Amino acid sequence: MEDTQAALVEAASQYLYPNYRQPPLILSQGSGSEVWDLSGKRYLDFYAGIAVSSLGHSHPRLTAVLADQAVRLLHVSNYFYNEPNIRLARELCQLTGLDRALFCNSGTEAVEAMLKLGRRYHFDRGDRERYRVIAFENSFHGRTMGALAVTGQPKYRDGFGPLAGVTHVPYGDIDAAIGAMGDDVAAVIVEPIQGEGGVALPPPGFLAELRALCDRSGALLLVDEVQTGVGRTGRFLACEHAGIQPDVVALAKGLGGGVPVGVVLSREAYAQALPPGSHGSTFAGNALASAAALAVLEVLKEGDLVAQAAKSGEYLARGLAGIATRHSDKIRESRGMGLLQALVLRESLVPSAVVALLRDAGLLVTVAGSDAVRFSPALNVSTAHIDEALDIVDRVLIRYRTGDDG
Repeated sequence: MEDTQAALVEAASQYLYPNYRQPPLILSQGSGSEVWDLSGKRYLDFYAGIAVSSLGHSHPRLTAVLADQAVRLLHVSNYFYNEPNIRLARELCQLTGLDRALFCNSGTEAVEAMLKLGRRYHFDRGDRERYRVIAFENSFHGRTMGALAVTGQPKYRDGFGPLAGVTHVPYGDIDAAIGAMGDDVAAVIVEPIQGEGGVALPPPGFLAELRALCDRSGALLLVDEVQTGVGRTGRFLACEHAGIQPDVVALAKGLGGGVPVGVVLSREAYAQALPPGSHGSTFAGNALASAAALAVLEVLKEGDLVAQAAKSGEYLARGLAGIATRHSDKIRESRGMGLLQALVLRESLVPSAVVALLRDAGLLVTVAGSDAVRFSPALNVSTAHIDEALDIVDRVLIRYRTGDDG
């Protein structure tokens, strides 16, 4: 007998480790920017697996490539080359102007590799005391121990013991970054936009000033584009808006369109910073994930989806700005870039409650930071779906305002 949604939710509560807080529904299928749960209820997907499903759900090119690659070759480890991985490395380097690609399986792993690269580079040059990293308050870089150390939100670090070697300074404060710089600093790690921190944008000129600071000091500039990269902000890399090139950049999330893949891209000057044996991963750069990422990049190019993300992002931003104006008693501001947008709520609203009401009304979004609701739909989201999403938000806020949350 087939399990019902209620029965499977009960089984999840019994067998899954309870470190997540899922609502009592099970998503079972999707198409484009729409998903359905096992009961048949339809939702608009405006979180896209936390900015992962860049082409939406069940994209025909991606599913066809996955099926084809699965019958050819899934995995051989890094003891051997595989064709899709080499082609993917070439494509990413040509897209970004960087020179070398080191593959992994997630954004957190990409951050870990960046940090190791930043420290090992100086070690190999004889600067063995140069290991400190400057990071930023309110940032999020992942949950493994190295990534956690540079994450600038204490709530994620609490209970995991001392995480040494990192100095956190206020995001956007170049004077604080200058003050924290020293001869022991190996690298500065920064998000072009703090996505998990509430879709917070840096002040104009901040990233360029960080680039100049690193150039003066010899510290590496590590840019975490796990959430902002692969076209989400209307450029392939968000740091392109600031006119800078990082020394090393981390990509993941949208790169695989739903298939786990991450990558560190670096300048040629740092190609020897992680010599053989210093870093590795069993599954990194496997043929299936590489083929998926290649398909995503091909669809982005053929459909001009990066430019479309910029245009659709402007449309979504205007709609959210209108909602912020109409509901100024509940919304403090709207902000974002491209298809990474947020409504910042006033203290009278509980973000998780707003997200739950939107979900009940058929719109999936996520909480970001302490007071924001984040919108990160697929890069090919339609104007009609944006209009529908905006209408749902408007209606839910009207009900919230009048006390009729049903």
